[in-house]
Amino acid sequence: MFLSVLSAAGTDPDDKSTPKPPTLEDAQEHATNAASWVEQNWSAWLGIGLRILLIVAVAVVLRVVIRRSITKLIERMNRTAQSMNGSALGGLLVNVERRRQRSQAIGSVLRSVASFLILGTAALMILGTFEINLAPLLASAGVAGVAIGFGARNLVTDFLSGVFMILEDQYGVGDSIDAGVASGEVIEVGLRVTKLRGDSGEIWYVRNGEVKRIGNLSQGWSTAGVDVTVRPDEDLEKVQATLTEVGDAMAKDEPWNERLWGPIEVLGLDSVLLDSMVVRVSAKTMPGNALGVERELRWRIKRAFDAAGIRIVGGIPLQAEETAADPSAGISAPSAYASSTSPQSLAASPITPPPNLAK
Repeated sequence: MFLSVLSAAGTDPDDKSTPKPPTLEDAQEHATNAASWVEQNWSAWLGIGLRILLIVAVAVVLRVVIRRSITKLIERMNRTAQSMNGSALGGLLVNVERRRQRSQAIGSVLRSVASFLILGTAALMILGTFEINLAPLLASAGVAGVAIGFGARNLVTDFLSGVFMILEDQYGVGDSIDAGVASGEVIEVGLRVTKLRGDSGEIWYVRNGEVKRIGNLSQGWSTAGVDVTVRPDEDLEKVQATLTEVGDAMAKDEPWNERLWGPIEVLGLDSVLLDSMVVRVSAKTMPGNALGVERELRWRIKRAFDAAGIRIVGGIPLQAEETAADPSAGISAPSAYASSTSPQSLAASPITPPPNLAK
């Protein structure tokens, strides 16, 4: 009867391809195998876990220490800048607030770079604990880096130049610079390109890698120099006294008292020629205000010299003094042909024809 039921269900008890239901002995065997596998490998798992935990702990501690060191260095730089604020030297250097902002930006960049390096190294070490072969990955990254470096060497040069420019604080937004290839006011500073606005309003895009030298006209101070050319027979004491009065009066008037960072000095004779002599006048001014100070100084010197009777010469050589006109200067020498009896007149007179030819 049992066989008839199995045959009716389509199952053959002697067929080995038919899956058998798991028995208690099979389950016990699988559990024994799993327990033995765990018992054999738990020490390796524990070692890997402890290694990963140690790597993470060292990376976190190292990151915290380096970030705090960078922060303390930036704070020390800020305290040094604040101690110089208000002093004569601090006033002539770059603005303290700008230095503080730049130091904060540099500190943020350094902290980000340190975190990237530390965490990236820790991640590679963790992958290494799982016995993952990192050699192909590192080799591929190295080859790709070399290829990109050769293909974009100008881009790399511009980027590195921009990084060092920012770290050294060579110039910033609002500075007037002379970059060799272009000059003007800085309106944007980037790691690859610096934007300048020229004197005529044009915008120059200067690659940082092309800049070989930088002249910052907005840091420290500017020098206003004026050359005054007078006659060689002028009284030097009078000229010097007049120039000193002009400088003292200009230093007291607004807004020149703020733009001048020092007294207007008469440096003395710059050159002496036969028809003129040059007196040099100089003064320290705020950055970027030298041209305006020079124009105002020339205006005041001209008015003061006119009031004092001092003649300013230059460009065209000084003409000689006019002398009394000679009445005989415009009269030419008498000509020999003026006299009819002179040999020259007789030689030039026409020949009289003979009487027979006249008939």
